[in-house]
Amino acid sequence: MRQSSLVVVANRLPVDDSVARDGACEWRRSPGGLVSALHPILQHTPATWVGWAGGTGPAPSLPDIDGVRMHTVALSHEDIRDHYEGFANATLWPLYHDSVEQPAYHRRWWEAYQRVNQRFAEAAAAAAEPGALVWVQDYHLQLVPGMLRALRPDLLIGFFLHVPFPPPELFMQLPRRAELMLGMLGADLVGFQRAQAAHNFAQLATKVLKVPATDRRIAIDDRVVRIGAFPVSINMSEMESLAARPDVLERARQLRSDLGDPQHVILSVDRMDYTKGIEQRLKAYSELIADGHIKVRDTVMVQVAVPSRERVEQYRILRDRVEREVGRINGEFGRVGEPAIHYLNQSFSRADLAALYRVADIMAVTPLRDGMNLVAKEYVAARVDDDGALLLSEFAGAAAEFQQAYLVNPHDLDGLKLTLMHALEASPTDVADRMRSMRGHLRTHDIRAWVHGYLTALDRTGSLAARLTA
Repeated sequence: MRQSSLVVVANRLPVDDSVARDGACEWRRSPGGLVSALHPILQHTPATWVGWAGGTGPAPSLPDIDGVRMHTVALSHEDIRDHYEGFANATLWPLYHDSVEQPAYHRRWWEAYQRVNQRFAEAAAAAAEPGALVWVQDYHLQLVPGMLRALRPDLLIGFFLHVPFPPPELFMQLPRRAELMLGMLGADLVGFQRAQAAHNFAQLATKVLKVPATDRRIAIDDRVVRIGAFPVSINMSEMESLAARPDVLERARQLRSDLGDPQHVILSVDRMDYTKGIEQRLKAYSELIADGHIKVRDTVMVQVAVPSRERVEQYRILRDRVEREVGRINGEFGRVGEPAIHYLNQSFSRADLAALYRVADIMAVTPLRDGMNLVAKEYVAARVDDDGALLLSEFAGAAAEFQQAYLVNPHDLDGLKLTLMHALEASPTDVADRMRSMRGHLRTHDIRAWVHGYLTALDRTGSLAARLTA
């Protein structure tokens, strides 16, 4: 097989689940997320992406996409159930998001997690040319760096965690805490979204592994592993261009007309996930209507909830709860042809998302916990006229960069309602000043800055970063 000097290893390949009859594949672009972050870099760089194609059975052979080789890893039904739905998303995900839902622990899930991580490590080892850079992504594959180092000590290995890393008192609950940490420490550089996460990791290295550690370096096995915060970002210029396209502007005008040309449109775009604060947001909106602070005809809400992990029971239960609450609110406050909440449980194209961003006077991004939240950054990028208000949870990673947003504690229902009203009633000057400041920050902290910063820290010469982000 062909080998590459740059290998990205992630749970999923960045392709559509279905391949067209002519064999063509396209990049799978979800709102926010890993693919949106890496796509603009990889499409101009000879590279291999190692990941799962989405089905069960033998790994399919996929064509290159934008010059990037697709190296598929096979997963069985049991692998998906025990590794992906089990250990990754019913053990690690809730634990890393402050136990919003109670994590579950099963030994067979851990066995599957080890087995699947080993398979990914072997695939990466086969795809990497001598001395290559392998960049391992996220919580599904935390054992891969250590396994890969054992297979290919010649490689330069990076690991980046896109989700939050929890405080020591939560992480210590994990039955396999030491193995997970040793897996991550197989990398040369471990990156996190926020400095607090790196601090948590360093504390745990001292406590669990009994090794010397600071918030920048951890010494282990005669090596020094560097750690740090590298807040992930987006391709701002791409979203700006998309949001200014005539067809997108026309679509935005049509959407606003379809909504009844209200004074205010509140938009939320989330994966259907219990960490996103969807229920709290709906409750705040309905109470503002009930209290007479807003009227449905004047202030409509659009809630996009992209289907997610629908085979995991907690997610099915959440969807049922959200849909019942939407039904209750519309039944109580809506009128014929005038629902209070326009609820869309579906995926959207990039162009349609850009149109929604242009329609929204208020973008409500209020997760209970989030590693970054790139939707917040996409909204800021799309507001090319420096208008629009971002209502942002202080528990999203983006809050560290967007201090000018209307920041809120989503657990505080009264505070959420008050801040939402503040954003709705803010003067155009205040809104524009805040948006202009956030857009200025995003312009200098875009996806290329993220990749350049991480890769410069990884290879410490700057040559690799300069080549990939030129």
